[in-house]
Amino acid sequence: MGTLARRLCGLAGAGLVGFGGGLLISERSRGEDWGHFAATPLDPSSSKGEEPTWLSEGTSKTSPSRVSQIMKWGFPGMDNVRSFNDFVVSYDRRNRVPHWVAEHLTSSSVKFNPGVDRAKCEFHEDTSIHPYFRSTNTDYKGSGLDRGHLAAAGNHRLSQSLVEETFALSNMAPQVGKGFNRDAWNRLEKYVRGLTKRYDNVWVITGPLYLPQRGEGGHYWVKYRVIGKNNVAVPSHFFKVVVGEGRGELDLEAYIMPNAPIDDKAPLEAFRVPLDAVERAAGLLFFDRVPKGGFRQINGRRS
Repeated sequence: MGTLARRLCGLAGAGLVGFGGGLLISERSRGEDWGHFAATPLDPSSSKGEEPTWLSEGTSKTSPSRVSQIMKWGFPGMDNVRSFNDFVVSYDRRNRVPHWVAEHLTSSSVKFNPGVDRAKCEFHEDTSIHPYFRSTNTDYKGSGLDRGHLAAAGNHRLSQSLVEETFALSNMAPQVGKGFNRDAWNRLEKYVRGLTKRYDNVWVITGPLYLPQRGEGGHYWVKYRVIGKNNVAVPSHFFKVVVGEGRGELDLEAYIMPNAPIDDKAPLEAFRVPLDAVERAAGLLFFDRVPKGGFRQINGRRS
C-alpha cells in the first residue's frame, strides 16, 4: 500500500475510508441506481439508463449518442452537469471548479493529429455559467498556480475545435505547476492515454479533493486556499478513476495525488488507492452501472 493510501487509512475515523484489505472495493452492490436517485425529481429518465434531457444546457450541444458513450457506466453525481462535444462536466459553482469531468477515450481520439495545434488554444471563461460562479483568467494571474486541465487537452485530438473546448475554465482547477501539473500529473495523463493501446475503450473520471489533515488540538480540519476575486478553490488533492474495456472485460484503476510537488522517481502505482477511498472522499459513486463483481482486475489485481 502506498504512502497516500496509508494516510487515508489513518483518516478512517473521519469517515473517509474502509479499506477491507487495501485493494478491494466496498461491499455496496454495484448496479444499484444510487447515483441517479437524487436526479429522479429533476429527470426520471436518468434512472433508466438515458442521459438527462437538460444536458444540452452546457457550452455545446453534445449529441445524445456521444453523451451515452461517455456516461455509459453511470453519472457519479448530478449536480450542475454540463456537456461539451467530447466530455462531460459536473460544475461546482461554490468552488468555481468541477466536481468531476468524464471522458471516453479510444486509440483514434488520442492519436497525434498534425492538424491540431494546442498552441493556438486560449484559456477562456465558460459563458454558460452565471457570472457569479465563474472563474476567470484574472483569478489565476499572479497566483503561482497553473490552470490545470481535468479533461486533458491531449485526450481530444480529433479536431481543433475539440481541443479548444478543453481550455474552458470550467474544465480547470488550480494546480501546482512544477513537480505536479507539468510533471507527475502529466505522467498520469500520458499513462491513461497509453491505456488505449491495451483496451478498446477507456473511460476516465477526474476531479478535485479537499482532504482533512490533522491540525490544532489533534483534530482533523479541511482547509484550502482560494485565489482571485472569485475565490477559486485550490484542491488539496486530485483523483482519477479509470476503466478499461477489452474483449468484453473491465479493469479498474483509481488514483489520488496531492496537489504538491512530487518526486520524479515516485512510481504511479504509489498513488493507487481503493475505489471506495475516492468515493467517500469525493462524495461520488463511480461506474455504478457496472454489476457487482463486474471488474476483472482492480488496481492490477484480480477482483
